[in-house]
Amino acid sequence: MNRSSVLLVVALSVASAAACAKAKRPAMQPSAPVAGAVMWVEPTDLATRDLFHGPWGQANAPNPADTFTLVESKHSGVNMGMTVKDSRDREWSVKTPYPGGLDSEAPVEVTLSRILSAVGYPQPPVYHVPAFRLKDDFGTRARQGGRFRLKDASLKDQGAWQWEENPFIGSAPYQGLLVMLMMFNSTDMKNSNNTLYLHRNGDLVEQWYVVRDLGAALGDTVFLAPRKNNVAAFESGPFITGVSNGHVDFAYKGIYRKYVEDRIAAADVAWASELLAKLSDRQWDDAFRAGGYQPDEAGRFIAKIKEKIQAGRGLGSRAVRE
Repeated sequence: MNRSSVLLVVALSVASAAACAKAKRPAMQPSAPVAGAVMWVEPTDLATRDLFHGPWGQANAPNPADTFTLVESKHSGVNMGMTVKDSRDREWSVKTPYPGGLDSEAPVEVTLSRILSAVGYPQPPVYHVPAFRLKDDFGTRARQGGRFRLKDASLKDQGAWQWEENPFIGSAPYQGLLVMLMMFNSTDMKNSNNTLYLHRNGDLVEQWYVVRDLGAALGDTVFLAPRKNNVAAFESGPFITGVSNGHVDFAYKGIYRKYVEDRIAAADVAWASELLAKLSDRQWDDAFRAGGYQPDEAGRFIAKIKEKIQAGRGLGSRAVRE
C-alpha cells in the first residue's frame, strides 16, 4: 500500500470514528439526588486560597528529603508510576514522566488540581516532587520526581462515576466543570478518570464527585495522538468558534467532545469564566509553581488561559441578550 493509500485509510478511519462518536452521543439526564453528594462548594474565601500548597496544606506534603520505599510498580497507563511509602508510613501514588519529560502528565495534574480546588471543586491531596530517593530490592538511588498523591484516611475510593449519569447533570457546577476542561484542552475525559470518594470529616460524611486524573491537558486536542503539557500546542488554537442554536461551539477536537457538543449554553461558559477570573496573578503563578513549571513557560500557559477566560466572559452579555 503506498503512502497516499495509507493516508486515505487513516482519514477514513478518523472520520468514521468521529461520526460514530457523534451518533452514540450519550443521553445526559441527572440521576436521583444522593444525600451528601458534592461536586462543587462555593469558594467564599477564594481570594486567600493557597494555590501552591493546595487545600490539603503544607503539613500533608511529601518530604523531598525523605527516602521512599517501593510498594508496587505501575503496570498500566501512559506515564510511568509506582506506589511508595514514606518514613511516616504514609502511602503515595507516584506518577513520573518518561526520560526527557515528553508529554509528561505529572506537572499538569498538580497544576490543574490546584486551580479546580481553588474555585470549589474537591480534589485529593496531590503534590509535585522534583526528585526523590527510592529504596527497593536493588538498593537506594535517586529518581526523577513527579506527581505524588497521598492515600489519606479521610478519603475512601468508591470507584468511578460517569459523566452521563450523576446527580449534577445540567447544573451550573457540572456545566462549568466541562467548560473548564475544554478551556484546559483536557483530552482524556473517560469515566475511569473520575473518582467517587467517600470523604469523612468528623461526623460529616460526603460523597465527592472528583475529576482526578487531569494530566492529559494543556496541549492540543487533535483526534489522533494529542500532545499534552506542550505550551506551543496549547497556544496554537482558539477556545470558542461560535454560538449556534443556543449552544456554544468549542474549538475542541477531542474524542470526548460528545459531552459538550450542543449541550453548553453561553451562560455556562460565562459562569465558569467569571469564577476563574477571580483568581489573582499570584494564585495563577503559585498553581503553576506547584506543578514544577519554570516562570517563562508558566507565563505562556497563564496568558493563554486568561485569553480564553476573557473570551468566555464576553459571552456573558450575549447570554443576557438572548
